[in-house]
Amino acid sequence: MNTLSKLLKNRYALSTVVTTLIILVISVLLASVVTYFAINVVSTRVQEESLHLTKQHIWHNPEAEPGDPDYSIASLMVINTGGRDIVIDKLAVRGQEAPWNDGAGKFVLYTITTDPIASDLYFVDSFVRENPTANDNKVIFGETEYQLTVATNDLVLPSGCTMILYIVNPDSITINDIGLTVSITLYTAQAMYYREANVQAYHPT
Repeated sequence: MNTLSKLLKNRYALSTVVTTLIILVISVLLASVVTYFAINVVSTRVQEESLHLTKQHIWHNPEAEPGDPDYSIASLMVINTGGRDIVIDKLAVRGQEAPWNDGAGKFVLYTITTDPIASDLYFVDSFVRENPTANDNKVIFGETEYQLTVATNDLVLPSGCTMILYIVNPDSITINDIGLTVSITLYTAQAMYYREANVQAYHPT
């Protein structure tokens, strides 16, 4: 009887050790899988999208009439430093969405380049919304001339490229805003990018 009891005890003791080892191995494997998945998801999302916004400006021309293309203008440079193309689906100034082209006096112009642009963006008083000719909607930075296009839909910015944006007649920018700080917000499918700029007065020479 004593011998049988010892055998049973030894059998149960061996079973407990094996069970404990199995539970530990499974726990370690599951933890490894979850950790790998989390790191993969986080690193992938970090690599998906990275935008650098700079050279933001907002101007108001006190001598222009509301609705004129030189009444108020906002500008922004966007550099896609991430590993994939991104889609810009909305722009807003002071929280008010800027229409791509509302058929009246509000519209957005853009150009895409791979050139590095060192010079600052400047006020343009001659933007044309309808039927621009080859000589319209051009800007010069350094010694390079760029042709701006009137946006009609969401904008695609390829990886490694730079986009220059001009927002013509953003909502709620008037003479009373000169000297105030106003926000410019860019929206993509993944994130929202926020910048602030002081409203500057433009004086035609």
